[in-house]
Amino acid sequence: MKTDPTPARWGLIVSIGVAAAAMLGTLPGRTHGLGLITEWLSADLKLDRVAFATLNFWATLLGAAFCLPVGWLIDKIGVRWVFLTVVLGLVASVLGMTTVQPNGDVLWLIVPEPSTSGTYATAPVPRDLFLMVLLTRGFGQSALSVVSLAIIGKAVGRSAGWPMGLYSFLVAIGFMAAFGVVKAVESSLMNDWRMLWWGIGLGVLCVAPLAFLLRSTNRTDTSMTIDDGTSRTLLQALRTYSFWVFALATSYYGLVASGTSLFHQALLAERGFPREVFLNITILAPMVGLAANIAAGFLSRVVPLRFILCFALVVQGVAMVLFPTVTELWHVYAYAMAMGLAGGIQTVVFFSMWGKLYGPKHLGKIQAAAQLLTVLASAAGPLVLAVGNKMVGHYGPVVQWLAGVSFVLALATLLERRSRIATSRS
Repeated sequence: MKTDPTPARWGLIVSIGVAAAAMLGTLPGRTHGLGLITEWLSADLKLDRVAFATLNFWATLLGAAFCLPVGWLIDKIGVRWVFLTVVLGLVASVLGMTTVQPNGDVLWLIVPEPSTSGTYATAPVPRDLFLMVLLTRGFGQSALSVVSLAIIGKAVGRSAGWPMGLYSFLVAIGFMAAFGVVKAVESSLMNDWRMLWWGIGLGVLCVAPLAFLLRSTNRTDTSMTIDDGTSRTLLQALRTYSFWVFALATSYYGLVASGTSLFHQALLAERGFPREVFLNITILAPMVGLAANIAAGFLSRVVPLRFILCFALVVQGVAMVLFPTVTELWHVYAYAMAMGLAGGIQTVVFFSMWGKLYGPKHLGKIQAAAQLLTVLASAAGPLVLAVGNKMVGHYGPVVQWLAGVSFVLALATLLERRSRIATSRS
């Protein structure tokens, strides 16, 4: 007797949608989200760039500590209640941030860039602001990202394919739509970052009820997950070559992306291109990334992930090697398309690999460990670009040095043998 696959298929689609909405909810805890209010907030609270960059650096690093406890809780009590708690914590942090006032108590934080004397300078930052940014980073970029990955990872198991491509596509579309809404309304806000941040907080709150859709559509609503006996624990995963090569390669993409996106306008200005070109490629690259999301999702059904990731790393490396030779407008667009392609592919690989490699039983903790590495890498990215530029006087050589690491990681991925890890019980 044949069973109707329709309910299971609809359940998977609902889980994909909820997971994508959860990832979209991380916006205020990410660099791009915080960047929406950076200038307005800095002017209001009388923060210079060094102080704000220092605050962001330490808040990001400390916020990464949220990853592992959330992963453990997901595996212990299920994703539904963790999802709800994390979203409410993020909303409270975002709304709490709007109450921060200038001239309050300050903290003195070590500036992450070493001075020429070999000592470290310190910068004063508002204590309450630091706490709220830390919590938005912790609940948003770290914890809610882990929740989103757990929902989609446990829903699709080892047969990722098109679901991961669709998930990546929806996440990208969601972020593009969110930025479009902000762009449409910001002219009416009169530089009032508090009103914008309040609106974003209420938008995140709308994600919370989606947690209850997981009750009947996703087995992640309990602490028990179907396991075929080949799932690995976090410690077993950490002892494999596969975990580290995939985690470091995809985290490295986060380092490159965070560093180049923060200084992209300066990178292009160094090559002689105006702000208009910078704005154009910020639209072009995500569009290419969207197509890469779908293509990589389908390819992952028939092509080993190590080959897909290797290709993306090579494309990324070639684009960065050639960046100092960019002189024509079409060069810029070719560079942006290559980086968008590489980023779109690596995003899907990161979302797909952990369930394929280690099974569903301990997926929350394993994905949390991988997410922890990506957060640390994204915190380091801008610092690497800034320090490198200060050392050599311009960005070109720094980008080429980073390209060399991409090629090394590409080679390392070819040595990974996934099937022996995913199916062997030894």
